[in-house]
Amino acid sequence: MGRWEPNARGRLANAALELYNEHGFEQTTVMEIAKRAGLTERTFFRHYADKREVLFAGAPAMRELLVAAVTDAPPSAPPVDALAAGLDAVCEMFVGRREYARKRQAVILANAELHERELVKLATLSAAVAEALRRRGVTEPAASLTAEAGIAVFKIGFKRWVAEAEEREMTQVMRETLDQLKNLTTSD
Repeated sequence: MGRWEPNARGRLANAALELYNEHGFEQTTVMEIAKRAGLTERTFFRHYADKREVLFAGAPAMRELLVAAVTDAPPSAPPVDALAAGLDAVCEMFVGRREYARKRQAVILANAELHERELVKLATLSAAVAEALRRRGVTEPAASLTAEAGIAVFKIGFKRWVAEAEEREMTQVMRETLDQLKNLTTSD
């Protein structure tokens, strides 16, 4: 591909993920990623701070989307319903991206440093959701409990959704996972 072709950021992300899966995260260099994408190292660093960021570049957008959906839920919605609206919104980010998500997840789980970074991302999401719930008037500890439970639902639902045998849409898997949590907390 020529350097002038569009979507350099996406090409770099795809090239990186391919190389991480082929050779491992540690063994892949920025130069190899840029070369595979048909770009230069300089172009890589215009888009990403380092090779880890390729895997986590969507985190800020995901946080913004999640918080906006929780914030915009009807004022009368209980905290768990506001959270469900947030999860639904996040699921929309992943439409048509299951295969990419599967590959990304495999890379992250194969590398302790990346797995730790993923956990930090999830903790950041939880803190952002808790703050959005507090702004909605949800008091503590309900805001933090709802946020933590919501991120647990996301983490488990996502793991189920990327499983090879899973074919359902992410929204359906997330809703089912949330319903299972609700059933656990209301059963005798």
